[in-house]
Formats: sequence, C-alpha cells, structure tokens
Amino acid sequence: MIDTKSLTIRKAHDALVKGEYTCVDLATAYLENIKKFDANIHAYLEVYSDVLEQAKMADERIKNKDNVTLLTGIPISVKDNILIKGRIVSSASKMLENYHATYDSTVIKKLKEAGAVFLGRTNMDEFAMGGSTENSAFGPTHNPHDLSRVPGGTSGGAAASVAGDMALVAIGSDTGGSIRQPSSFCGVVGLKPTYGAVSRYGLMPMGSSFDQISPCGKTLEDVKIVFDFISGRDVMDSTSIEKPILNKEKTKLKIGIPKESMKVDGLDKVVLKNFTESVEKFKKLGYEVKEISLPNINYSLAVYYTLIPAEISSNLARFDGVKYGLQQDGENMVDDYFKSRQAGFGKEVTRRIILGTYILSSGYYDAYYNKANIVRDLIRDDFKKVFQDVDLILTPTAPSPAFKIGEKISDPLTLYLEDIFTVPANLAGIPAVSIPSGFTEIAGKKLPLGVQLMSAHSNEAVLFQAGTDFENQ
Repeated sequence: MIDTKSLTIRKAHDALVKGEYTCVDLATAYLENIKKFDANIHAYLEVYSDVLEQAKMADERIKNKDNVTLLTGIPISVKDNILIKGRIVSSASKMLENYHATYDSTVIKKLKEAGAVFLGRTNMDEFAMGGSTENSAFGPTHNPHDLSRVPGGTSGGAAASVAGDMALVAIGSDTGGSIRQPSSFCGVVGLKPTYGAVSRYGLMPMGSSFDQISPCGKTLEDVKIVFDFISGRDVMDSTSIEKPILNKEKTKLKIGIPKESMKVDGLDKVVLKNFTESVEKFKKLGYEVKEISLPNINYSLAVYYTLIPAEISSNLARFDGVKYGLQQDGENMVDDYFKSRQAGFGKEVTRRIILGTYILSSGYYDAYYNKANIVRDLIRDDFKKVFQDVDLILTPTAPSPAFKIGEKISDPLTLYLEDIFTVPANLAGIPAVSIPSGFTEIAGKKLPLGVQLMSAHSNEAVLFQAGTDFENQ
C-alpha cells in the first residue's frame, strides 16, 4: 500500500529506482484515489484511459536505466487548457468540448521526454476566466477540505487534484493568480514563474502578456523540480527567456511588506492574523522585515481588468464556429458566428469579450487601453525600485479563506477582488509563489490559508530559498 498523503517526487523516485514499487503500482494508487474521491470533488474532466500503459513505459525506462529522471513515472495532472497531442483539450468550454489537440505544447513535450505519467485533464474556469472554478461549462470543482466551498480558480481542478491526493503534482496556468489563489484555498504550493520563464507554446491564450504555465505541488521542492524541467528558452515562443539560475543563495534575505496591501478593503481578520504570525515566523528565521511602499499598486486591479478583457477579446476572436470548435448553422455566415459564439461561450467569457471589444473600440482605445498600459509600466517601475532595497515581498495570497460555492458567483466585481494580492505579479511579470501558512476553522472544517512571496524578475531562487525555510520551520 503506497501512502500517497506523505509522498513527494523525491520519495517516489527513490522508491521506484530501488524497486520498492513500480510505476504501475504508483499510477494505480492515484487512479484508485481518483475513483474514490473525485465523484464528490470533480477535479478531473477526464481521466486518461492509457495511464497504466504510460506507467509501463516508465517502468521499462527504469528497468533499462534509459534516461531515468526525477519525473520518470511521476503521476501528473494537466489543466484543460494545455495541449497534449491527440487528446481532448476544451478549456472547460462548450466551444471546444470535442476538440482534439493536433500537437504537444512545449511543456508537455518536456514532461514526456522526462517520462512523466499524465493522469488526466483537470477542471478550470472556462477559458481561464474566474476565481472559483464555478465558471466551468462542465460543473464546479469542490474544495477537498470542505466540499461546500470552492477550490479557487482558475486552476481549481489542478490544486484540488493535488490536495485531494489524486495527483502527485499538477500543471496549471496563472494569468492573475490562477495557480496561487487555488493553492492557498487548497493548502498546497503554487508557483507563478517569471513571465517567459516557461514557454506558452501550446497553452490556450487568455491574456497573452499575462499568461504563465505554472506548477502546483504539496511541497516547494516538488514545485521546484517540475519548474526545473519545464522552464527555459523555446524557439516556438518569442517571449520565452533562458532558464533562470537557481543555485544562488544569499545568507541574509530582506523581506518587504507593502503598507498599501495591509489597507485593502475586505481583508478577512483571520487572514490578517495569520499573515502577522507568518511575518513573525520569518523574523524568527533571521529574515529582516521592513515596511515598503508600492505607490501605484492600488491601481493594479483596475489596470488588470482593463487590459485583460482587451486581450481576451482579441484572443477569442478565433473561435468563430468556422475553423474549429462548436459550429451552429444560422441564416448566413454572420449569423453562423453569432449563433456559434452564443451557444459556445458562457456568461463570464461573454462578459469579458464585450468589455474588451468596448475598450478596444474607436474613441476608447486611448482613453482606457493606452492609459492602463502606462500605469502598468509605473507598477513595473515600483517593483524594480523596491527590489533594489529588498529581496522579497510578502503579502497574503488571498483576502479570505475559501468561500462557499454560489456565494459570489452572481457578483463578478466581488469575485474580481479575490485577485487583489496576486494580480500585481502578473502585471510586472515577476515570479511569485503561494505557500501554506496554516488553517482556520469555520463550521467545524479546517480551511487552509496561504501567504505569497514575490521576487525580482528571474529570481525564483530566493522564492525557493525563503519558501523552504518557512515550510521547514
């Protein structure tokens, strides 16, 4: 019997290499967990039928000592917006319900070369729009810690698959907090790398200047291992950058606390108390903690929700019912477009397309889109200045613990406020990680909480260093 609850990549790798159990045994353990738990959680949209065949191939690699890596035989879940050749990838939308990918994304190609075993595709908010995984066209995902609550979003299925012991690690994406917020809600670790550190080739785009494929796991080491495999320059993605050097370690790191972040409306008292306790933990570990100022950070949400709909409107124009995806017959070609998009897109996607089209329209482009980009540059500059003085920035990951399913779905503005702490990192293109920081008890259920660390561009090394210190305390 394999104890999946305490399993890490390194523990599993050592056991597989020593022959304590096989890749097939390991995959079977996770398939049994999925069968046992996922009917209530709904982390997966599809569990692949060839999981054991993949595992057998991994066993052969280990037996023959043929390019065995830390990820050989490791069961991984994949968010439903990352292309795997020949498999359905729908972005949790009716528009692409039966779409089969025609090529592998770069990340999947790298994971295949490493010998990873893909368990299935995980649920998400449709086209990665939302913060709760309630916007999926195929029903919501539930939080493994309390089935009446959301797992966060948009990578809610990814985080829930790890938290529910239904995958050892997960691959998701983060556009404005989509791996970090669900990681906080589910009590796992979620890393949003530097923009460009991981190739976006084969990731269905939402906001091209924000999107980042992101790993999720139970420990920081697991996340780092996956990041090491998937990061690096890719000729298929012109925005990708060289692999960051992760072996630099400083003996004394300085943490900044943005004074603006602590004055956020709607910050739950439980979250604030937990955050204060987390600051004290870092002080005990020998970190210098000081107050800093990011004068333009309060504009982050307004800038994000101006730029993101504009990029969405542009990116989703390709789904017209002609080239691929859902097709509805109308009276003429234009009517085909209308009917296909009306049937294929959900409410939140439609809302953002309409907003984005308005923002990009004649007369409003300069008033909204251009001004938002100017403020985005100011926010980037604020971070650059601050990182000359401190190594890390610490905030809560989310303003509240996981909320009830249905509690906020009818109020988009309230849901958008869930991104208040996570959006700035995407605007600035800097790396950020959410790490578990404790629990709070509500109605007899222990709900996880998380804190977020941000660092300078391409400086994931200090995130791993500080996060590991915090994790091991």
